[in-house]
Formats: sequence, structure tokens, C-alpha cells
Amino acid sequence: MIPESALDSVADLPEFDKLDITPKPELLKQCVVLKLNGGLGTGMGLDRAKSLLKVNGDNTFLDLIAKQVGFMKDKYSMPDMKFMVMNSFATSADTKEAFAKYPGLGTGDDLEFVQNKAPKVKADDKTAVSWPADPSHEWCPPGHGDLYPAMLGSGALDKLLGKGIKYMFVSNSDNLGATMCTKLLTYFADSGAPFMMEVASRTDADKKGGHLGTLKEGGGLTLRESAQCPPDDEKAFQDTTKYKYFNTNNLWVDLVKLKETFDKNNGALPLPVMLNDKTVDPRDKKSTKVIQLETAMGAAISCFAGATAILIPRTRFAPVKKCDDLIALRSDAYVLTEDFRIELAPERAGVPPTIKLDDLYKFVDAMDTIIVNGVPSLIGCNSMKIVGKLDFAAGVVVKGDCVFSNKGDDKKTVAAGTYENQTVEL
Repeated sequence: MIPESALDSVADLPEFDKLDITPKPELLKQCVVLKLNGGLGTGMGLDRAKSLLKVNGDNTFLDLIAKQVGFMKDKYSMPDMKFMVMNSFATSADTKEAFAKYPGLGTGDDLEFVQNKAPKVKADDKTAVSWPADPSHEWCPPGHGDLYPAMLGSGALDKLLGKGIKYMFVSNSDNLGATMCTKLLTYFADSGAPFMMEVASRTDADKKGGHLGTLKEGGGLTLRESAQCPPDDEKAFQDTTKYKYFNTNNLWVDLVKLKETFDKNNGALPLPVMLNDKTVDPRDKKSTKVIQLETAMGAAISCFAGATAILIPRTRFAPVKKCDDLIALRSDAYVLTEDFRIELAPERAGVPPTIKLDDLYKFVDAMDTIIVNGVPSLIGCNSMKIVGKLDFAAGVVVKGDCVFSNKGDDKKTVAAGTYENQTVEL
């Protein structure tokens, strides 16, 4: 836990939009683009890699990532630009199959390394759980903080250093706004910092997520996740006027400094460990209660003296954590750019629509039943809440703040038309 008493707010940070530097594309020869791809999206009811979800037409996350990398290679005439993914034991096979149609990405150990796995522990007696119905459920990835020991243990870190790779840009595979940026790469390289975190301004939609803070002891930057916040400090944790920045999980790491830090800490990084309460079968809330111990890769900001952060525009942050996010991402509130990024439509002025789906639609297969006739237009939507069993007809336009509610037992359809600042009782 990180109590409120241990933290101060963060002073104003440098802003990407105000950087006055000339990019040096030649630095790409010394950089690896790494995507974290270990997540199954169990919170969304998935049992395959979340990155296999379709997000734009027939394009999955993995398709768009491959096309983003291909665009960069062509733009800078750099066919050997280094790209890798960190898969988990649950996503490796499917990911390699999906990437097989993009031979320019690489293969085998040059394309991926696999993160470690840890046993799920029974909540009542802290023993390793047994689940004969599906033994794969007995294991879990130990959080994306496992990036660092997995790089070291797999040999990927030494292999990259041996090829003259000094810089790493890492981001989540479900964040299609996070592409390699030569301007940021140049800024990071010129700064000499060992570690840099891209942060965005917190809005009410982000107040429950982790935030950046300054440690009162030592004055270094640190990341506090919600799982590390004592219950009594929750109000302060969610104060977006005090804690203005959240971690986008777009990180820049000096691999030489990373290796040095490992050496200083006997082959480990002293990352804080978080406790997550789950059930052994994520889709069966009545299955055995378990504890999963996880670390966050952004927490490494407190492991490097001189680590920095930079404020980036929301265009570099379009993740999918819940079905609420996915339905927005599939709508016209987001656009596909020529370099295959998904970003908010210009009319959105950097603010995503706030979508709140009924718990009936927590899982993707259920969410899909809402939009069988197409996703409603959300480009002019501020917030949309869905209550009860319903779906949308083709041609629905949502503007302002709208609630669509069906309190009956039978599914109802929202008719085509424009709905603006209203509650619709079906």
C-alpha cells in the first residue's frame, strides 16, 4: 500500500505538443518497439488474446499493430526496424499464427519472448489452487511488471544489447494510439534519462485508475495503482486536481541502464507487489476465490534515479479495458489514421465519450448483441448509459448525455433516429 501521507502531487511536466526538437529518425536503428500482448481479456469474458478482437472493420488489434510497424518501416526506409511482442503462455500460439501473414515482422525468438507464469493461490488458506476442470486456470501471468525479469530471463535483453539496441518503446497491444514516435524517441535519447513515462491528464473517467505522484521521501516520481490505495485514502486518490496525471503504459527505457539496474539489484527490480482478488475461473464468479500477485511495469519509474515523465495528448491513448471502451472504439467517435492508429475524431477535442453498459454486457459476446445492426453514432455523444435488455437499430445517432433503459424482461430495440440529452424508456 502507498498511503496518502507518503505522497505529494507532481509539478507541471514537459508537454509533447510544446517540444521544439528536430526528430532524428536514424535513432530507430538503436530502438526496439515492444508490445505487451499477454492479456486474455478475462474481465471481458475472453479466453483468447484480447488483441484478436476486431476493432475496426475486419482489423484486429494485431492486424493494426502489424500495419503500424510496416508503415514506419516504409516511411523511414528501414526494413530492419526492430519489433517484438511479449506474449504469455496463453497468447503465444495464437499471436504467432496471426502474425504469420506479416512476414516482415520477424519470427521465433526474434519476434517474441514469453512472460513468466505464477500459480493462483487460494484466498482462504494461501495454497496453490487445483482446478481439474481446466488446469490452465490454475496459472496466471504475474502482471506486466514481469516485462523486466522476463526480458532478462529469456535472454532477450542481452540479445538486444548485443545487436546495438539501446532504447525500448513499450506499450500495451490494446492501445492503438501508442505508435513509435521519432520526436519522442529523440527527446528521450537527448535527455539521457534512464526511464520516461508518457502520462495524460486525468479526467473523471480516469479517476479510479493509477496516478503519478512524488514521494515525500527522496522526491522521486512513483506510480500508485488503485490496488495500492488504502480505503481511507480513496477520496484523495480520485482527486484529479491534486493528482493530475495518469500512466498511459507507454514507456521509454534505456536498456543499458536497465541492465545496470538489474546488476545492482542481484538480477531483480524492486517493484511493489499488488494483490488482486479473483475467482479461479474468471467467467464463473462462484468458482474458488483466489489471489493473484502482480506487478506493474510503470512502477519501475521509482527504480531509476532520474526517471522522468512527459505529458502527451490523448491521441496516444485509446485502450480497451472493458466492453464500454470497445463499443466506443468501434464507433465513429474514433477514426483510423493513415499510419493505422486509432485515435479520437478531431471533433472530440481529445475527450472520449463516457459509456456505461449494464452488467448484462460485461462480456464481449453479450455486448455484441447490442450492436448486431451496427454501432450507434457516438461522435457527438458526451455520455451514454444502457440499462436492461436492448439493441440498436441501424441509424441511431446519440448526442450529448443519453440513457437508454428497458426495465422489462423482453429485449427492446432503440429505433433509428437522433437522440440528444434525453432518457429513453423502452
